Amino acid sequence: MTQWYSASHRHKTSECSDPRTVPIWIPQDVHHYLAHIGAGISIRDLARLTSCHASTMSRRIRRIEAQRDDPLIDAALRRMETDLQLGSSALRERMEREIATMTNSTKPVGGEAIANFEKEACRILRRLCENGAVLAIAKDMDMAVVVREGAEGSSTRTAVVSQEIAQAMALRGWIETQGTGRILRYSVTSSGREKVRDLIGQFPMPTSDGARFGAAEAPVPFDRVAANDAGPSDAAARKTRYGLGESPLTALARRRDKDGKAFLADDLVRCGERLREDFELAQMGAQADQSLDRLLTAGATMPTPIAPATAYGPEAARGRVVSALKDLGPGLSDVALRCCCYLEGLETTEKQMGWSARSGKVVLRIALQRLKRHYDETLTQDAQMIG
Repeated sequence: MTQWYSASHRHKTSECSDPRTVPIWIPQDVHHYLAHIGAGISIRDLARLTSCHASTMSRRIRRIEAQRDDPLIDAALRRMETDLQLGSSALRERMEREIATMTNSTKPVGGEAIANFEKEACRILRRLCENGAVLAIAKDMDMAVVVREGAEGSSTRTAVVSQEIAQAMALRGWIETQGTGRILRYSVTSSGREKVRDLIGQFPMPTSDGARFGAAEAPVPFDRVAANDAGPSDAAARKTRYGLGESPLTALARRRDKDGKAFLADDLVRCGERLREDFELAQMGAQADQSLDRLLTAGATMPTPIAPATAYGPEAARGRVVSALKDLGPGLSDVALRCCCYLEGLETTEKQMGWSARSGKVVLRIALQRLKRHYDETLTQDAQMIG
């Protein structure tokens, strides 16, 4: 996701032709902090530019300074301090113009960059809200991973995110560290949970039948909205029950067969999570508005993926989804896409497919077994992004 991060550095507003010195989606308090320590703008001048009292600005700057005990936040601030090119004679003037533009503008500045950031943040925060999930990152890693702890001590990687996005989420207070060490672990905060509920209203999870909202554990989707409706109000969206804690796959993984063994082995769960991760990454691309619903049609012709299996990005992820579902074939691809990607409940899937009651879990296990064989045959050990 570094492509649009770099673009945000080059973003040019209509009010100012200079490149931005700080990404537009960084909180305003961080802009003020960097202007003070990097560009040498006094607290009184910052207060004048933002039309607030000097003591208020001082408290904001001290709060950002105190957050540098968090290694992820400190790394983000150090990187931005380097990007500022300290010592430039034009730096102070550029940052003053940026702050004045943000303060006085009556319309959102950098709306596209902010929307891209929030869409990616929504994907990661949704994963962090699952039971036992943490974000793990090491100093020498370019990417951070979301890991979910299993019932028997096993762990499954469920998402990958760039360091820049993880740093921005930490700066906004959506995630917090659980200690120090070579590998840092972050969990979602209460403000992060509140934010993801708001973001779900802006970037709803797609569903197989066109519903805007649904719950993973619900037998049927609800709050369906016609395509020509204006959409639910913010209040209605907040009242919508959404399965943030778990997916149908994790719920089924807790079940035991008659011998007391787990109904779904850990490697099958990892395969389902890999398919979901690719599906969600595919939604981030320019073709996100082109629905994958037609893949649910039995016998539908699927395009042959052209991106290599080792590539990273929306197009490559879309290709991996198509390749996996094409290998599964009709029936098995339907249950995998519905339960793993659209988070549709088993009862709903059985009803939509016309299957007998309680048969969906058996078909899903067979689909995951075939999916595991597909990944074993097509992905090398180094190319296995998830699992």
